[in-house]
Amino acid sequence: MHMSQTMETEEDILTNLQVKLYHPQQRVKGMFSLLPLGSRHKQDADDPLRLGRDGLSCTLALADQKVSRKQLSLQAFCTPQSQGMFFSIQNLSKKGRLVVNGSGLGYLERLDLPDKALVRFGEYEMLIVRESGEAKGSFEVELDVLEVSPFIDTCTCVPDRSPVMDTGSGYTDGLKSHEPLESDETLPYHT
Repeated sequence: MHMSQTMETEEDILTNLQVKLYHPQQRVKGMFSLLPLGSRHKQDADDPLRLGRDGLSCTLALADQKVSRKQLSLQAFCTPQSQGMFFSIQNLSKKGRLVVNGSGLGYLERLDLPDKALVRFGEYEMLIVRESGEAKGSFEVELDVLEVSPFIDTCTCVPDRSPVMDTGSGYTDGLKSHEPLESDETLPYHT
């Protein structure tokens, strides 16, 4: 095969990975100041997209000392059964747990991402959306900040009351609480 037949052309549509971040104190701390927000950048598919506080070893750096030096990695992959590019997420933090759509990942554990994923580590929340493309050699990353938590869309609201989040797991952002995330006020409370 000639080199010109294997190269991507300008007409090849790149897979777009939209990463939308949220932190409850994002306006105060400026933790997203190191990120190229509001723009798309091209990423080689064979290079993992790393997020953490270390700007030298991570593609995306967060200005927050509570974040691990290397927090997580997004890796592109293809399968023989499909023509699209897909992504897996891996927890690179030895101290922190990563929660993806309600499933917890420990250190070095990996999970294939669906087209839309809700990710949580510490107080950070991410909405990751994949828009399929044709190109195999690279993809686009689009970073943005959300004004409200992406988990609000997944909560159950009761009329005349505040929203009650249904996370589907007993894990609460690194807190080692064994208490229920929600309660029924019609049931007696026993201590």
